Amino acid sequence: MKKENIREVQNENEDIIKFCEPLKFDIDENYEYIKKGKIFSFFSSLLYYGIAFPVLAVLDKIVYDLKIEGKENIKNLKSGAISVSNHVLILDCTMIGLSFGFKKIYFTTREGSFKIPFVRKLIKLLRAIPIPTKMSNKKHFVSELNKALKSGKIIHFYPEKALWPYYDKIRNFKKGAFNFAVRNKVPVVPIVITFRDAKGIRKIFKRKKDVTVKILKPIYTDDLKCNKEDIENLKEKVHNEMVKNLK
Repeated sequence: MKKENIREVQNENEDIIKFCEPLKFDIDENYEYIKKGKIFSFFSSLLYYGIAFPVLAVLDKIVYDLKIEGKENIKNLKSGAISVSNHVLILDCTMIGLSFGFKKIYFTTREGSFKIPFVRKLIKLLRAIPIPTKMSNKKHFVSELNKALKSGKIIHFYPEKALWPYYDKIRNFKKGAFNFAVRNKVPVVPIVITFRDAKGIRKIFKRKKDVTVKILKPIYTDDLKCNKEDIENLKEKVHNEMVKNLK
């Protein structure tokens, strides 16, 4: 990301790219964050694995020459888990999804994403979970995600919160993802999205860098207590591991 764009950001929680969000979207205390039902599950899986997965695998390879390293680190992942990554591309969630293959994963996202026409329906089917902005809705959100993790689901968080395209450092983390991990005794899977110069014929016509996704070894939380100190220590440990694997 260009330095002048960084200087324009007053708050590191602020997205560099702004999206038009003309639609209304209300979350109430009964909102179904992880939609259930066989019909929804069928069409969600059909769209995800039958259409989105193969199309995005080809698209990400063509546009970013996507390389995924460390798949062996999640091969034996049996329980629920939290995955975290830096947030540096509009569609880096597609790369996370491809990294997990046929392991079912859900993606937390800004509530505003559900205010974008057409996108709101599509991302719901593709397992997006809106993070509520109102404090009154937080309790139900937390409860639903706790249940999902205990039932074996994998949930992805962007602990940096905001999208900074092509930023090449790991920014500060929020503690939410690590709170969920400690509370539910599930491992954290750190994922680092890095950039590399295009090679061969690609460097002739490609201005932006290509992408490598690195899946790091899970960090387990079985011995951690649900207190501020252990949650903070986990957050720092994950952050440090991701920083070490930036290159």
